[in-house]
Amino acid sequence: MATRSMQQWFDAYGVSHKNPTNKAIHWICVPIIYFCVVGFLYSIPMPEAPPFSSAHLLARAAIGLVTIFYVRISFPIMIGMLLWSVLCYVLCSYIDLVAPWPLWAICSVLFVLAWIGQFYGHKVEGAKPSFLHDLQFLMIGPAWLMGFIYRRFGVPY
Repeated sequence: MATRSMQQWFDAYGVSHKNPTNKAIHWICVPIIYFCVVGFLYSIPMPEAPPFSSAHLLARAAIGLVTIFYVRISFPIMIGMLLWSVLCYVLCSYIDLVAPWPLWAICSVLFVLAWIGQFYGHKVEGAKPSFLHDLQFLMIGPAWLMGFIYRRFGVPY
């Protein structure tokens, strides 16, 4: 099976993301969902295993796997998504320290609200979410937004 280029992934994803309202909703909800997934994984306690810290190991491992997924398709997009992933991880660390509620609880509320927004956007669009056809589109959505940022600044991907 041939590997799709990043542009081919973006084109396929874009088929069900043409409506301006749906696009605007995606600009808000997709980054929130991505952050929440990092937050959920960050929140899972892991036993300490000296000499290396296993704290938040699942979040760090997931970021590593996500990086591998993206590098197979586009090195420049992988760089952007790695930076976004690290920002999410750092934000989780900060929220975990200062928030009056547990990170997992904050992420739970945001995750549900963001998915409600996503499905509303697709109702407005009149098209089913792409991930219902191929689960890999769950990874393409955040990259699709990164692609807009890259094009805005003339960064090839």
